[in-house]
This record gives sequence, structure tokens and C-alpha cells, in this order.
Amino acid sequence: MRHFPLILLAIVALTACSSERRQPPPWLRPTEKPRDENYHGGNAAILLKYDANHDGTVTRDELIRGLKAEFAAHDTHHNGCLDADQAAQINQDRVDADQSTATPVVDWNQDGCIDYTEFSAAPYSLFDQLDADKDGKLTPKELERAGAKPRDSDAAASDQEEDEPRDHRRGGGRGGPREEGP
Repeated sequence: MRHFPLILLAIVALTACSSERRQPPPWLRPTEKPRDENYHGGNAAILLKYDANHDGTVTRDELIRGLKAEFAAHDTHHNGCLDADQAAQINQDRVDADQSTATPVVDWNQDGCIDYTEFSAAPYSLFDQLDADKDGKLTPKELERAGAKPRDSDAAASDQEEDEPRDHRRGGGRGGPREEGP
């Protein structure tokens, strides 16, 4: 028993002198490509699904119509209330669809009912934060700034071109010329 401290010290010394070199963590390896944390579209991805006409711009009207339709589809009891089981299913579906940007449905006031206001709070709040020029629409530029990826490779390629505004290069898009803020 009195040799135990010496044996322990020898083991520690031998371990420290090991000739095996440890690999640095992945984020410190210069040859490895960094992981894209926004691979699902960043926090703007939850709003892109409300772009009803697929023009790349999400308007407040599109958001409202989309959220109301989504809430009505989940409200299978038709009482304006989502219960805990319905909320659990919605949350699981959201995680399955997009783990990195899944926003849970929460009964914030703890009354046992998730109403439309609670259901839609996160998307409305995010929309207001991203609408930089407060014009009631999220342009592709605003969405990309928030981490959303361009809808097609054509949009990505156009970003590589000179500083000419995108709407002029692409003929104003499907919805005609758009006014963009500074």
C-alpha cells in the first residue's frame, strides 16, 4: 500500500510521455471545410414556406393566409384550440422536417389551449425582425441576409455578377419591378 502513490505517479508520467499525437478538433483543422450551420436555410427558412406565389418574396398577407390555413389544418377539433397532443405532433413534425430551424409551438399562458396568437407568434415576430425597410414584405435580399439560400442556382449565379441591381438583370421578376430599401 505504501508504494501506491509511486505507482500512480509512474502511470501518470508514462501517459503524459506517450508518443501518440492527438488530432486537433475538426474546427482547428485547416484542410477540413467548415460545417454550414445554415444548411437548412437559417432562421428565415420557416418563413419561406409561406411564399404562396413562389416569387421569392414573402408578403405579410401571404404569411397571414398561410398561418391561418396551417392553424386550421391542425385544429382538428375545430374549437380554435390546439391541445397538448396536437402540439406535440406539430412539434415532432417540425423537428423531423427541419431540425436546425424547428420552432416549437408553446402554450405560453399555460391555459391548456394553444390559440392562433400563440401558434403564430414566432413567425410574426421573425417577419417583423427581418423586414428591414418595414414595407410588409421580405424580399430575397432580406431573406438571404437572414441566412436563406437562393431558390435556384440562377439567383446564386446572379449574385456573382457586377453591382447592377438583381431586379434589373432579371427583368423585375414575376411580380414586376420591386422597390428595395437602401
